[in-house]
Amino acid sequence: MTHMADTPTIRHVALVGNPNCGKTTLFNALTGLRQKVGNYPGVTVEKKEGIMSSNDGPDIIVLDLPGTYSLIASSPDEMVVAEVLLGHIKHTPLPDAVICVVDASNLERNLYLVSQIIDHGLPTIVALNMIDLAEASGVTIDIRKLSDALGVPVIPTVAKKNKGTDALRRALHKGLTPSSRTMLWRVPDAVHKELDELSGLLSARHRFSPAAAHHEALMLLSSPKPLDTGHANIDPEIRAHVLQDYQKLDFLGVDRFSVFIEARYRWVKEVCASAVSPSLRTGASTSDKVDAVLTHKVWGVVIFFALMSFMFQMIFSWAELPMNLIGSGFASLSAAVGSALPPGDFHDLMINGVISGVGAVVTFLPQILLLFFFLSLLEDSGYMARAAYVMDRIMSSVGLHGKSFIPMLSSFACAIPGIMATRTIENPKDRLVTILVSPLMSCSARLPVYALMIAAFIPPLSVFGVFSLPGIVLIALFATGMLAALAMAWTFKKTLLKGISLPFLMELPPYKMPSLKSTGIHMWERGFIFLKKAGTIILGISIMLWFLATYPKADHGSSSDKLAYSFVGRAGKFIEPAIVPLGFDWKIGIGLLSSLLQREVFVSTMGTIYNIEDGNTGSMRQAMQRDVNPVTGRPAFTALTAVCIMVYYVLAMQCLSTLVVVRRETNSWKWPMFQFAYMSVLAYVVTFAVYRVGLMLGY
Repeated sequence: MTHMADTPTIRHVALVGNPNCGKTTLFNALTGLRQKVGNYPGVTVEKKEGIMSSNDGPDIIVLDLPGTYSLIASSPDEMVVAEVLLGHIKHTPLPDAVICVVDASNLERNLYLVSQIIDHGLPTIVALNMIDLAEASGVTIDIRKLSDALGVPVIPTVAKKNKGTDALRRALHKGLTPSSRTMLWRVPDAVHKELDELSGLLSARHRFSPAAAHHEALMLLSSPKPLDTGHANIDPEIRAHVLQDYQKLDFLGVDRFSVFIEARYRWVKEVCASAVSPSLRTGASTSDKVDAVLTHKVWGVVIFFALMSFMFQMIFSWAELPMNLIGSGFASLSAAVGSALPPGDFHDLMINGVISGVGAVVTFLPQILLLFFFLSLLEDSGYMARAAYVMDRIMSSVGLHGKSFIPMLSSFACAIPGIMATRTIENPKDRLVTILVSPLMSCSARLPVYALMIAAFIPPLSVFGVFSLPGIVLIALFATGMLAALAMAWTFKKTLLKGISLPFLMELPPYKMPSLKSTGIHMWERGFIFLKKAGTIILGISIMLWFLATYPKADHGSSSDKLAYSFVGRAGKFIEPAIVPLGFDWKIGIGLLSSLLQREVFVSTMGTIYNIEDGNTGSMRQAMQRDVNPVTGRPAFTALTAVCIMVYYVLAMQCLSTLVVVRRETNSWKWPMFQFAYMSVLAYVVTFAVYRVGLMLGY
């Protein structure tokens, strides 16, 4: 059976599917590196577009929508999916077609969303993804019967192996027609009558499209809160009609909240009964056996922390060679530019400002890429959900549950997507607590600070012949952030944000081999963002710092005296009395001030300061190691100083972008200001304690 037709050219396609169905992997397979990431207007939901090219026709813009189980939803992510499919979002055209990605090994759950998309009346094609996993588990799907039942084309795919993608391209370029069978599911006649009447009224009064009227009518009739604030603009006549519908359906004994859901699932079961031959295997599957170990209440925790330890050890050791190569490259560039330019301020600006400042940060790109590499592997393999399940017992001890752990674990990469991922948390207080503590997890922006301090002041000793001391210190820093996040979550749940925690329910996705292509694209995206910041924000700050560290010029004195006489030196001297109790001098104070915008700016600041002061001789690490306090005659930097700097950056909120996102997620400046204040106080108090204890121990 074919559903292809000669229709107008398809230029915009929406990619829709449940979480963990392989949608993003398919998106990467269709678009490759031709992607761009932004935000939808007015919300913080990420908007991801890519260009799909084909020899059969013009390029097609593919929009990767957030994962969702239903179009009748309340979370921002899920609401965006419905709004896009209805054409209600500005600057995002109504899709010409929809690719609905379903997990072939879990078809019954996925078809619920398919039925809703078909009801919207858009040309639809079903990508039956991970068909290999279904077949491996003994499940057989009759593609023709499934296509006939749905009334839309069904194409089997294995996205990670790029199988079926050419067939999808050909189908889209030939054109699709909407399914002729909307409302495949059936509700009682009385409910159907009220649904049709309400849809007609919405079309007449508000000029809704048939799809929008049907969607709105479903939401109104099944709403647990009658005509809540989300429907404030509904016409008074329609409002009265809806209230009458409630009374009629309640009188007939109809459960408005479940009647539509049950009807869809009855239809889904009928489809699966006709098109799917279930597995005849008995006993526990391989996945069940693996889960018995990875989700064990003891071994699961041990394995999780072992994986985290391995990850951070590898980040530090594997990145050393490429970091040295990048550092050598910038040293050669500095020498070449220095020999080509005549002495003077422009020479100093290029060498000590631009190259030193930007190079000091870019050198740590390999560690950033490795962090995203490991996190992508954990997520793509299906282990991330198991980690949340394992950590649920620990999270529940502080008043949260495992669902909060996924945003927190994502914050190891960056707090911004971690905070945005809290939208999946239903309890508003739990969501707010998770937002407040997620920035305590050590993000990739902290890595350059850690790596600089560890490489300069932590000796490369071997521990037990397996671990390295620098790697253990790095693990300890990440663990400190995690413990601080849990402690603050417990504090908030006991004081400001008391509330009852809901039970933890979460789907465990099937295990699968990670897609190296998707992992590579993810690393490329994050690496590009990091380099873009280095070439824009950090470059600008480096130039500004060079100017502030160079002017006004002192007529005489040592290089240290000249730096202290400059604008930036005066600022450092001004705040020095406040930071001396932490073991910091005025030069470190300059780094703290400059990195309020972004944490990694601390490294470029040190590069600019020490290259200027040291006359550009030797590396930044050596310059910091040789630096002496002119008053005490002691080293300005010691191992204790380095530890205090790292502890401060573990706990301090040094990221303006994160505060802006928190403002958008909470719709108030109250919480980001509170977050900045409590993290700053926490960082100061803990760093003070670490420094005093270190002095008492004789360091």
